[in-house]
Amino acid sequence: MSDSVYKVIQVIGTSPVSWEDAAKSAVATASKTLKNLRIAEIEKLDMRVEDGKVTAFRARVSLSFKYES
Repeated sequence: MSDSVYKVIQVIGTSPVSWEDAAKSAVATASKTLKNLRIAEIEKLDMRVEDGKVTAFRARVSLSFKYES
């Protein structure tokens, strides 16, 4: 069995609906250019507030992917 090497990056997804949709958006967008995504971990959740109202949900997501040899 050969050794594996992984890279971890952070991306931020946004959604006007929910944190779940924001996280899914981050993964879906990253998967368009990154191959072999393995793990997605939510690091932080926050919201954008304008005039006292929540206008967007944001999810900071750490993604790991395997380097190809």
